[in-house]
Amino acid sequence: MTRHRSPSEVKPRIRILLGNEIALGPGKADLLAAIAATGTIAGAARSLGMSYMRAWSLVRTMNQCFRAPLVDASRGGDAGGGAELTAAGQEVLALYRRMEAASRIGMEPEWLRLRQFLRSTD
Repeated sequence: MTRHRSPSEVKPRIRILLGNEIALGPGKADLLAAIAATGTIAGAARSLGMSYMRAWSLVRTMNQCFRAPLVDASRGGDAGGGAELTAAGQEVLALYRRMEAASRIGMEPEWLRLRQFLRSTD
């Protein structure tokens, strides 16, 4: 049986820990970006294929781990709820994305050497 392989790539997974809590990681960063894009926690959760309760739990954890909340959410009701990144949330997300990019750049020489040991993707 032949398995389809995608082209090789490296994906660093950075996690910011505060004690035993993961204050920020790849999934939480994606959630922040989705909240910014959709304007709601429910919409962000849907776009990422996660439950609304899981998304809320992640938002609560992030808001508790940082000095200032990263997400400002308003409750639903007749007018509907909404959520947006605070100024701190926008800056934290931008810094996290830059850290991801810097880590990929920093590991590039070793990645190019390691990649030579992988099987062909043909």
